[in-house]
Amino acid sequence: MSNYQEILHQAKTLILDEKKLLLKDLTTLVSQDNPPEDIQNTPAPPRLNLVRWRGFLPKRVDARKFQSKIRQEWDAD
Repeated sequence: MSNYQEILHQAKTLILDEKKLLLKDLTTLVSQDNPPEDIQNTPAPPRLNLVRWRGFLPKRVDARKFQSKIRQEWDAD
């Protein structure tokens, strides 16, 4: 990890143009890396069937309004 800290310290001393160039080169380097074999052969997780929940789950819930509604129901009892 000391190598990482040294490199990070050196990167902080670069001028803006050099930082941009370093970022571009690091992005290229990372994108060229191949994932390990075990990750490539792992099947994708199953997709959730959200269609069956349509009508049950609202598209958006305002948390404050929901909380107020629940509290009103509790107070009514």
